[in-house]
Amino acid sequence: MTTKRVLVVDDSAFMRTIISDLIIQDHSFEIVGTASDGVDAVHKVMELKPDAVTLDVEMPIRNGLEALQSIMTECPTPVIMLSSLTEEGRSETLSALEYGAFDFVCKPSPAGGSKDIHKVGEMLREKLHTAIATQERKRQLERLREQGERLKREYAATTAQTEENHALPSNQSASKPRKEEGHKPKAKSPLASRAAARLAANEKQTRRTPDEKAVTSRSREDKPPVPISDAEVQPRCRDEQIDGMSSRVTGQHEAISATQLVKFDQIIAIGTSTGGPRALKQLLSSLPKQIPSPILVVQHMPPNFTKSLAERLNNYSDIEVREAQHGEVLHTGVAYIAPGGMHMTAVRNPEGTYSIALSKGEPRNGHRPSVDTLFESLLPLKELKRHIVLLTGMGSDGAKMMKRLADEGVTSTFVESEESCVVFGMPRAAIELGCVSQVIPLQQMAKSITHAMK
Repeated sequence: MTTKRVLVVDDSAFMRTIISDLIIQDHSFEIVGTASDGVDAVHKVMELKPDAVTLDVEMPIRNGLEALQSIMTECPTPVIMLSSLTEEGRSETLSALEYGAFDFVCKPSPAGGSKDIHKVGEMLREKLHTAIATQERKRQLERLREQGERLKREYAATTAQTEENHALPSNQSASKPRKEEGHKPKAKSPLASRAAARLAANEKQTRRTPDEKAVTSRSREDKPPVPISDAEVQPRCRDEQIDGMSSRVTGQHEAISATQLVKFDQIIAIGTSTGGPRALKQLLSSLPKQIPSPILVVQHMPPNFTKSLAERLNNYSDIEVREAQHGEVLHTGVAYIAPGGMHMTAVRNPEGTYSIALSKGEPRNGHRPSVDTLFESLLPLKELKRHIVLLTGMGSDGAKMMKRLADEGVTSTFVESEESCVVFGMPRAAIELGCVSQVIPLQQMAKSITHAMK
């Protein structure tokens, strides 16, 4: 078995030891080196070429964000961020995910004792395994796509040459005798036939499921996920007047009329995990502010991080984005992020409105909040046109309930395609269950959803 090589970066010698010990509890990993600051981290990534890096957010000389950007530019490598639970640490961790970090785990808390350290170790090892496997998978896809492009060019050139030879008059053919009349057309050359056969075999190998669309954009392998820059998605000013009502970015809710509170007949539910913050930024910022439905979102994330995530997404979106609160009535044009550590469901009220219910039930599929829990709550809401979405994420949370909703006639089911996913786990699980109506690259998802709502 090939050993997976990990570089551990932290300014604390004690924490470097703790993190290293947690990683090598799985014998498939080895610690190839350690670094105590961002400058040393970038140097050692270039020198040692590790399979993955664990990177502290807060470091002297050059902090984790600056080091991450250099790593992604100079030597793209899967990076797991180690985050503190401070407000600054949460904000910088969310920035790191936008800059291309694969995922993050919270540092073990001294107050949490051995139980907390054990849990952090399990999460870290799982995410390292997934990050390295995903990177290798993307390398394989890139090689196959390059081979496919080469075969297409070879086939096209050979076919063109064959057609040119057929088109030449007999007195212009330098090497072939005059053909007798009635001679059968020349068969396709063996080289063209071999190229066509290899091309077909290659395309079959790259096609993972019959539901997936052809991948036409370049793979992101060996390149980091490029952060969505401010030129692409500018923060919207929340002080503008919308439909005659004041809208602010101070965290207070926008004023919404009573008509907006209850009059909708459609609802969007989104589930995501690893890679989700960046995917949600792309998707939610692309939705129109007049979208005629509420949007319910489950992002696998610890407590405290989801509030920071909602505030961050709100700054980039025309729609309002906020962390959900128990009992609040659903509005159109608002995205509700399930709080970390809480299940979120949608419920119908006696007066005909719909509201959010939060609970601390047992984790489902290992998660709380759980995507399956949210999707399941939509089963009885058959009077609504329900649009169900699974974005990038590890595991299969959400796939089973997407299948049940599809079987009962839900309006539309979307999953993010492999070409734009950080991890294709959750979308793939739904595709394998045969419940997906559309497989869409992330950059086209908002347009596809709004089109389905017309």
